[in-house]
Amino acid sequence: MGVWSLLLLLTIFSSSNLSVSDPNDEACLTHLSQSLKDPTNSLQNWTKPNLANPCSGFNSYLSGATCNNGRIYKLSLTNLSLQGSISPYISNCTNLQTLDLSSNSLSGPIPADLQYLVNLAVLNLSSNRLEGEIPPQLALCAYLNVIDFHDNLLTGQIPQQLGLLVRLSAFDVSNNKLSGPIPGPLGNRSGNLPRFNATSFEGNKDLYGYPLPPMKSKGLSVLTIVGIGLGSGFASLVLSFTGVCIWLKITEQKMALEEGKNSQLMPDYGA
Repeated sequence: MGVWSLLLLLTIFSSSNLSVSDPNDEACLTHLSQSLKDPTNSLQNWTKPNLANPCSGFNSYLSGATCNNGRIYKLSLTNLSLQGSISPYISNCTNLQTLDLSSNSLSGPIPADLQYLVNLAVLNLSSNRLEGEIPPQLALCAYLNVIDFHDNLLTGQIPQQLGLLVRLSAFDVSNNKLSGPIPGPLGNRSGNLPRFNATSFEGNKDLYGYPLPPMKSKGLSVLTIVGIGLGSGFASLVLSFTGVCIWLKITEQKMALEEGKNSQLMPDYGA
């Protein structure tokens, strides 16, 4: 066999490999398209043939999808009026580095299966109607640089585990329904880690702790003060608990003093 014939065979072999669809990507995109509602027909080319073979080398046949070496590595479906939910099968797109579904009308939970996207660097699900809690399993996506969940309906506490994401440079959970203390590793980061200011957390009525300003109310409950202490460190917890004890002691003394005054003013009916 001549050299040119060998090169031709290698070229054909390489081309055929690039055109072969990855079954994981096919399952990922097929289930995602089934879980989404597209009232404006923005995903009209997400047809069965294109879903079965979404990539040709570095090119994609699907709107909003970008390929890298025959695999989906970016999905950007923003501001398309999409409804429905996020399919947990999206975790089959194992080469995915960017998932941006922001500015739609998606509902339902954030799938915990996102933990299997071990290459994920950007996760933007902001400006939707997502509900439920933030999955703590997201901490397994060690390469996450961006987490943006602002303007949703998320509830529960911010998982402490997210503080383990040392590559995290942008974090926004503002304008949700989150509650409880802000985890210290997120609210009060140390060393050279990027710090997040109050705008990353504001707009959650029952969320508290640094860097949010102190809660404006007549007084904090014992549980709230202890919770703030837990969110900001052991030393703050000790100080907070000491403050509670002093406050309780002063209140007790005032009550005893008032009772003494009242007993002196009471008429003696036994006389």
